[in-house]
Amino acid sequence: MTSQPTTITARAWSVWVVGLLVYLVAVFHRSSLAVAGLAATERFDISASQLATFTMLQLLVYAGMQIPVGLLVDRFGSRSVLLCGMVLLTLAQGGFALADSYPAALVARIFVGMGDAMTFICVLRLVATWFPQRRIPLVTQLTGTLGQLGAVLAAVPMTWALGHLGWTKAYLIAASLGLALSVVVLLVLHDSPVSRNLRGPAMSLGAVRRSLASSWAHPGTRLGFWMHFSTQFSSTVLSLLWGYPFFVKGEQQSPATAGLLLTLMVLAVMAAGPTLGWLVGAHPWHRSTMVLAIVATIVVVWTVVLTWPGHAPTWLLVVLVVVVGVGGPASMIGFDVGRTSNPHERLASASGIINQGGFAASLVLVIVIGLVLDWRTPGGGSDYTPSAFRWAMSTQYFIWALGIVQVYRYRVRTRLVVDRDELEGITR
Repeated sequence: MTSQPTTITARAWSVWVVGLLVYLVAVFHRSSLAVAGLAATERFDISASQLATFTMLQLLVYAGMQIPVGLLVDRFGSRSVLLCGMVLLTLAQGGFALADSYPAALVARIFVGMGDAMTFICVLRLVATWFPQRRIPLVTQLTGTLGQLGAVLAAVPMTWALGHLGWTKAYLIAASLGLALSVVVLLVLHDSPVSRNLRGPAMSLGAVRRSLASSWAHPGTRLGFWMHFSTQFSSTVLSLLWGYPFFVKGEQQSPATAGLLLTLMVLAVMAAGPTLGWLVGAHPWHRSTMVLAIVATIVVVWTVVLTWPGHAPTWLLVVLVVVVGVGGPASMIGFDVGRTSNPHERLASASGIINQGGFAASLVLVIVIGLVLDWRTPGGGSDYTPSAFRWAMSTQYFIWALGIVQVYRYRVRTRLVVDRDELEGITR
């Protein structure tokens, strides 16, 4: 185990920038289907639920890979796993560009999810290794925030590319981003200040089970999981798939306005991230309170939009994407709770557990929205009605209710454990 740095060096920033670029490209690939949803229904002649299956499988693979990836990072280091993820993303996105059938495209998106899953946990581990303890919450938020620029590149530029270059060329150009970046990872990235490749001890299957059980047994890990679960899914579902159709079909906005709204949501993520990072560093005892307040605000604004007579005005949709966007960096608070609840050697695997939360919620919501849209759309197809979207988007309330209850439940348990540990420390 390496000692924690006391200062931030130029080398640390260079390592972080490379890791950030890999994560940004991963977010770009993950989000590239958001503005191509309607084009995909025409290219592959599919329904809403079949379109949702693209994102459902991608999220299913992403969520399912989190714990294995965390274990791989703990064992083989961030550099090796990050490079594998970048290569896999490049090949998968290239396959998606060339796919001319629905099954082939599904396989490509599955591998996009696998490559995507091998990025963020690696960068979190790099931040925890290269930066001083007091700076980790802020740099973590900056990572999540700036990484969302990938979603910006997947919004307006991808809309232009699909319209002017066509499906195959647009996605092949997107895939090419990973080629140069893989070379940069090989040349610049080091796992720690003292080692290019940091290797953890080999673990038997029994040791792996015990390590994961120890991480999950701590109520702080579970609190982080439910924080991530409650805050992220609304923005993820809008940015990955249903935001563009919702704004165009459900709220009668123009395609250009829909793209701008999705871009604005990403800008809200970027603006909120550093502020939340500072607040978490300054007030670590109020992390769950911040999360509950943010979730409550998201619920209120969605309620106003869904109950508005007729189409919601554009200004209200702007408020919606801004508030929902804050949920993205709010989910990062869960990682900070997990970091302070687990020893360094379990950090990546604990982060993998927590990272499953929001994507599991997103996975469920993506497919449920597709099913409800098919149910409420006369004659099927992609001619969704505003009423169908109101029904579909209302399914979010079930997930919010579960998440809020669990966050409150495990924050009480976490505080009891912390109080007990402090008391035992005093008595010793």
